[in-house]
Amino acid sequence: MKKEMSRSNVLIALMHRAALSALSEAPGGRMKQGDLMRAIESLIPLDEWAVETYETTGNIRWRSIFAFASVGLVKAQYVVKERGVWSITERGRSAIAGVFEPERFLLEINRLYREWKAAQIDSPPLLRPTLEKGEEGDDVPELPDDRITKILRAAHEALAAELVDTIKKCDAEFFEKLVVKLLLKMGYGGSRQEAGEAVGRSGDGGIDGIINEDRLGLDAIYLQAKRWEGSVGEGPVRDFKGALDAKGAQKGVFITTSTFTPAAKDAARNSRSYKIVLIDGARLADLMIEHDLGVSVAATYQLKRIDSDFFADE
Repeated sequence: MKKEMSRSNVLIALMHRAALSALSEAPGGRMKQGDLMRAIESLIPLDEWAVETYETTGNIRWRSIFAFASVGLVKAQYVVKERGVWSITERGRSAIAGVFEPERFLLEINRLYREWKAAQIDSPPLLRPTLEKGEEGDDVPELPDDRITKILRAAHEALAAELVDTIKKCDAEFFEKLVVKLLLKMGYGGSRQEAGEAVGRSGDGGIDGIINEDRLGLDAIYLQAKRWEGSVGEGPVRDFKGALDAKGAQKGVFITTSTFTPAAKDAARNSRSYKIVLIDGARLADLMIEHDLGVSVAATYQLKRIDSDFFADE
């Protein structure tokens, strides 16, 4: 028996279609975000559940769901968002042409979203809930801790992919400053802002940044920061090693938005006189999230349980 779509997925499909329909009829296919939200509200039926306010954040459910799920619309290239203005693309117009089938519509958006995410970072697939014998096709009840862990993992992966995608759109100078800020956030240089410097545009022998680990600059970490589309090969790593040799350096960090080939990793490992650490796009995003660089806390939730000590006999 085919499983029905969840209430939230039905709402997402309706909101996505309403957004695309409103944009397709708007002058130039463009609308400000506030106008688009009002259009969605007028185009679909919203029951009490959809308009309920979350106690933890004060946000309205349907607006929160749309804000989260609309990432799929953007990454599927159905719409473009820029400075609070939404624009529909030709792909978006094609998506709502003909008969609307909510489940197939969402499946296609999810497929395109997964393709986009895979192009940003190499992330392991989410753990699928296992089924007990005799319950094939039924969801196994999960402990709240397990369910929250899965949700947070999925949100973390989506945020990491979004970070890498955003960094790739920034200019080289911004990226060089970003990696310096990250190393300072991680505690290198004693977190002193003056301990870090982006120097890539000064033509300093292939070095993009320097972190002085002590106030006198007797011990330094040299940085190479490269936004890259394909995998970084052995050549750029060997060039970085040459730059470290020229500086008489002992420590180097090579950071990229992409990945490193096995040959590049071998080249970094085979360095006897100095230590080179390679950080790819996925690791870069994880570190930025861990150290709150370029991200902010959207909401905080508390999971409560029975206090056994309170009810214990004295």
